[in-house]
Amino acid sequence: MSQDQLKLLEVKDIEKVFTVKVGTFEKKELHALNKINFDIYQGKTLSLVGESGCGKTTVGKVILGLYQATKGEVLYHGQDIAKLTPQARGSVQKDIQMIFQDPYSSLNPRKKVKTILEQPLKIHTDMSKKERMETIYEICDDVGIDYSYLERYPHQFSGGQRQRIAIARAIILRPELVLADEPISALDVSIQAQILNLMMDLKDKYNLTTLFITHDISVVKHISDYVAVMYLGEIVEYASKKELFAQPKHPYTKMLFSTVPDIHTPLATDSVLKTGEIQSPIDLPKGCFFANRCPYKVDSCDEAHPALVDTEGGHMVRCPLWDKI
Repeated sequence: MSQDQLKLLEVKDIEKVFTVKVGTFEKKELHALNKINFDIYQGKTLSLVGESGCGKTTVGKVILGLYQATKGEVLYHGQDIAKLTPQARGSVQKDIQMIFQDPYSSLNPRKKVKTILEQPLKIHTDMSKKERMETIYEICDDVGIDYSYLERYPHQFSGGQRQRIAIARAIILRPELVLADEPISALDVSIQAQILNLMMDLKDKYNLTTLFITHDISVVKHISDYVAVMYLGEIVEYASKKELFAQPKHPYTKMLFSTVPDIHTPLATDSVLKTGEIQSPIDLPKGCFFANRCPYKVDSCDEAHPALVDTEGGHMVRCPLWDKI
């Protein structure tokens, strides 16, 4: 996964295992992440795409430190985030911000918008009150928030307006990296394009680096530089946006593309619908995790777990049959 850019974040062999109860007296291991590897480069957007339950959000929470990885490490500018001192970790938290899926639950309902936006500046900067207000007015202009909104509470806004406020809070500290976890999925379809366009404008203006987490492959085409396709806690395909959309190589990626409606195929095909849903991450098979849904499955797919291999030019695929299907 080499790119001629400054490497901002490295995710190395990350595993996350939860212990869950499956009966009155029995507990089992739930493998949420299985040796996840990827790099994020400065000024670029990497999209993590996959069905619900594949582990996308867990990746984001491990990077933020909300979950501690069972194995592996997350390196920010070459430093393992989990091993930083509390003081150094505070600095990293300033540089890595998150935009959550539901803007209503991520904004304090008891705080006015002005307070929500000013609080990060109070904690992480030594700005005067005048400087803080100038910064708040500037960010309001950037995200399309009227100044009169600053004296209102989150419940007084629509979903799209709340998400603009959440985006403003995330970038007001000028972070190096923004994690966007399904930032438009809770919004009306008519508003989704506006928020996507806003995020792309802000990326260009501030040279933002973004990890964009989504289940919608059609959204990925508009906002990404690189795409990592996840299935059942692991990456099954990685490529540049151009390469992935021109020639998807993994059967799961092809299935995702076939579910995107267009004027010629408005509904998902029967073959896709018959593949079923993603299986439980408990008691994972020893072979390919996608084998039970794959239309190209052969006997060997159940015997050995495939590695993620470079097919050409950094296009990574986890399928030994990629050149035969």
